[in-house]
Amino acid sequence: MLDFRIFATVFGVIFLAELPDKTAVAAVVLATRHRPLPVFVGTALALVVQSVVAVAAGGVLSLLPARPVHVAAGLLFLVSAAFMWRRKEEGEEAAADAAHPEGFRAALWKSFLVVFVAEWGDLTQLGTAALAARYRAPVTVFVAASLALCLVAAIAVFIGNRLSAILHPRHTQRVAAAVFVLLGIGLLCGII
Repeated sequence: MLDFRIFATVFGVIFLAELPDKTAVAAVVLATRHRPLPVFVGTALALVVQSVVAVAAGGVLSLLPARPVHVAAGLLFLVSAAFMWRRKEEGEEAAADAAHPEGFRAALWKSFLVVFVAEWGDLTQLGTAALAARYRAPVTVFVAASLALCLVAAIAVFIGNRLSAILHPRHTQRVAAAVFVLLGIGLLCGII
């Protein structure tokens, strides 16, 4: 059974953190060069696989005593926030350049590989692992993180370049960094 409070927290944090991320930019770029459906499917598959990896890592962390894990998770969120605050906007070079449209399978696998590689060690992957360790609700964290990531992928693919007209990536990045700071402080103080 899903805990709605945990679900809402994880979904909100991961959604905000992923909006300005390089994987979202890669999905936008890939969608401008290929049909949207294979790009979305490939991107979503990569993000779901990475969520499994993150939750599994968080599950291992949950076997440790709670207070040290909370302190480590709090520090991780604070460090992630600092990197997120200082990170420059990712350019279009994150996606492979294709001069012409490819078939469904080729576009799907290209999207999968680009996003799968880009997501290793990413702030949202580390955040998902920390949240899985904190809440000890792997199914809820997995579902919430996966849905948040896939929603961002859908926005990136289907709205594409128009996203910059709706939300400036730098402002979204700063809001996500501030949320990470609040979560980090909350974890360090034992509030969350």
